Amino acid sequence: METHNCQNCKKDFIIEPDDFSFYEKMKVPAPTWCPECRMVRRMMWRKERSLYHRDCAATGKKVISCFPLESGITVYERDYWWSDEWDVLEFGKDYDFSRSFFEQYSELIHTVPLPNLFNGRCTNSSFSNHVGEMKNSYLTFAAWISEDIMYSAKVGDSRELVDCLSSVHVNLSYESINVNHSSRLFFCKNCEACIDSWFLYDCSGCTNCFGCTNLRNKSYCIFNKQYTKEEYKEKIESFNLSSLESLNNLKKEIFEFWKKSIHRFAFLKKTFNCTGDNLLAMNNCKNCFGCYDNISDCKYCINAVGKMTDTYDGYGPGLGELMYEVVDSGDRAQCLMGTIVTWNCVRASYTYNCHGSSDIFGCVGLRDKKYCIFNKQYTKEEYEILVENIKKHMVNMPYIDSMNRKFSYGDFLPYDFSPFCYNETIAHEYFPLTKEEVLKNNFKWKNPEDKKHQVTIDSKDIPDKIPENSETILLETFGCMNNGDTKTKCTFAFKITEEELSFYKRFNLPLPQYCPNCRFYNRMSKTNLPKLWHRSCMCTHETHDHTGTCPNEFETSYAPDRPEIVYCEKCYQKEVI
Repeated sequence: METHNCQNCKKDFIIEPDDFSFYEKMKVPAPTWCPECRMVRRMMWRKERSLYHRDCAATGKKVISCFPLESGITVYERDYWWSDEWDVLEFGKDYDFSRSFFEQYSELIHTVPLPNLFNGRCTNSSFSNHVGEMKNSYLTFAAWISEDIMYSAKVGDSRELVDCLSSVHVNLSYESINVNHSSRLFFCKNCEACIDSWFLYDCSGCTNCFGCTNLRNKSYCIFNKQYTKEEYKEKIESFNLSSLESLNNLKKEIFEFWKKSIHRFAFLKKTFNCTGDNLLAMNNCKNCFGCYDNISDCKYCINAVGKMTDTYDGYGPGLGELMYEVVDSGDRAQCLMGTIVTWNCVRASYTYNCHGSSDIFGCVGLRDKKYCIFNKQYTKEEYEILVENIKKHMVNMPYIDSMNRKFSYGDFLPYDFSPFCYNETIAHEYFPLTKEEVLKNNFKWKNPEDKKHQVTIDSKDIPDKIPENSETILLETFGCMNNGDTKTKCTFAFKITEEELSFYKRFNLPLPQYCPNCRFYNRMSKTNLPKLWHRSCMCTHETHDHTGTCPNEFETSYAPDRPEIVYCEKCYQKEVI
């Protein structure tokens, strides 16, 4: 075990013996950046939510793209990009040993055309990004194999969701966070196998419950109090949930009730020897968050899904092995390093949007290719010799940015060359910064566009209930309550779609007062950071096999200054199960 000092934040971090074993497998040097700085660096290369109007550079077709015009990225309409109408090897270039690798690679990224959006095998989902096998999705991001999804993110194998975050195997849900294998949940968080319920926190196997916490296999409970079926129905009707005013008042009461309940230190289900939060079916994984489904021997991964092993430092990886410093990469992959949107590839390093290829280095947009460097074709022997020389060159001539941070072989791509500004990326979603803070770090900042919306209904005048002649609402432009807040990327105004209105009417829900961006950031504020703190159990129940305060310690995503009452797993099980 060694202690290193991060060249970015100047804080010390630990490299464990198992880490060195992994780096040896990948044949990369140990990192010089701490895990959190590495995470933010990767996040600055992924942009999901900000979309722009562009023209396809090949056909002139009007498209929606995640790349703004000023990014310098050439955009092709995605179907044309996947066609045989153009040859990506025409953009190939020789490697120049008089310049740093990252400078040359950045030029290639800004030369080779990229698809307008990253959405694979999707139908009627042209306003969604980083999604796969989706049908009828609208303003949905980081989602896969789902249908009829609106204003949601991190969704998998689900149907008919509106304003949901981190939902897997869920049908018919609204404003819910981190729920799975459930149906007809509204304003719920951290729930599993629940049905027909509102405002549940950390409940499992519950049906027809309202405002409850830490319940298991219960029905007809309100604020953890048992009712008969008839009493429950009468009480729910008295809440007047179709009223915006009533719903907002209930939210305040319920969220205060949630805070006073006990909180398990982490949501680890079917896991062995794991640390992190929101993990399911995992083995021997450390510092991972929002990952599930047969994952083992991984570290520092976020939002991973599918069978995966021996992977470090990934955002959105899955279905692969031996991957390091990757973003949205995997899908039957092996030996990836420094890749972005790279699927079904083997032995690929520093690649952007490459698919079905093997033995490629520093390439962009390749499909079904082998032995390529900077999009230029080589023989197997030429490729192997040149790659080794480039790796040595990257160490001997690292890229040095304006803050004197060095980037050499084994490092992910520098901030400087990302086509996105900080406040457009997922880094801003997890670690929001002000414009002044962004510029102080020499990151790029994008000022909000003046879209000059003509608001027809101010937020304070939004109807308390959906009116009978609700179809006229589709013609209105609503003002957002946040009135342009830059932290939430507020759009000032928003409209209601026909499908959205149909959902609200179906469940008798009031209209929202905030734009989709503000609603998303509100959900994000209710989740913990992908970061761990060492803490002690807060349980003081002497019936839990301890005298005084429980002596158990753990790693948790609840920061020490948070108000929640946090228990270790043993005390939590005794109290709840």
